[in-house]
Amino acid sequence: MAQPLPTVPGQPPARVRVAVVQYGQRRVSGFDEFAAQVEEHVRVAADYGSDFVLFPELFTLQLLSAEPRMLSPAEAIERLSEHTPAFTALLVRLATQYHVHVIGGTHPTRTEEGTLRNPCFIATRDGVLHRRDKLHITPSEQGSWAVGGGDAADVLVTDAGPIGIMVCYDSEFPELGRHLADQGALVLFVPYCTDVRSGHLRVRYSCQARAVENQVYVVAAGNVGHCPGVANFDIQYAQSGVYTPCDFPFPPEGIAAEASAQVEQMLFADLDLAALLEARRNGTVKNLIDRRPGLYAQWRGEAP
Repeated sequence: MAQPLPTVPGQPPARVRVAVVQYGQRRVSGFDEFAAQVEEHVRVAADYGSDFVLFPELFTLQLLSAEPRMLSPAEAIERLSEHTPAFTALLVRLATQYHVHVIGGTHPTRTEEGTLRNPCFIATRDGVLHRRDKLHITPSEQGSWAVGGGDAADVLVTDAGPIGIMVCYDSEFPELGRHLADQGALVLFVPYCTDVRSGHLRVRYSCQARAVENQVYVVAAGNVGHCPGVANFDIQYAQSGVYTPCDFPFPPEGIAAEASAQVEQMLFADLDLAALLEARRNGTVKNLIDRRPGLYAQWRGEAP
């Protein structure tokens, strides 16, 4: 039996524009210089009429380059946590001032609950701050920072449509993308951080798979450059992109926009949400409708 399409919460607009920041890592003198760089990217995104602007995973580690010495991983997390109030306040100010939803990459921090997390903070343009923790933690993160994974992945309903967050390694787990699509997400944002091309390609291919199998747009932003004096953050490789399903309304290769590799830049893409919903209903393939969850449950030995 064909499955019903996920219910899309809210009333999404026909089209939205996304801005992707392929962020250049370099030494900064302190928080004010970092904040000025972030604001300039948000200002440009707003000038180009963007609804969303996405920053990469761990891009706030740049703040550690202002320290007088290289901090140990444990010291680094605690120092970053001291910046959390100022960082989140910056995101809220920029979102409201420039009227754009700011997806603030990730900022490793000790949460109010006392746990170490790698959360993505999102400031919506109505001035509300949201948090989505990274769920799947890499061996490097576990070994260097003892960061734990979060437990929740709720869709965030915005005035520009329902969105989901998958942080870097999260994109490599199909269950998460499907969970977000089942909640009605139309766009999945993937802030990521990879050091070499093989790591980038794992994320890139996973993002494209999530776009095809869930009939969603996937937007990915990574870091480039080198930030001296920051442990476990030595080199960066990225070629950020905006990915689509592969069907007639979209580019045949499933790429709406793609940055040049290893170059600091911003890219923009217009996402046709109406075309996406129509493809879900009447596309050449109907991945969401043609699923067979009863069969999959049978294979797992679960009762119908």
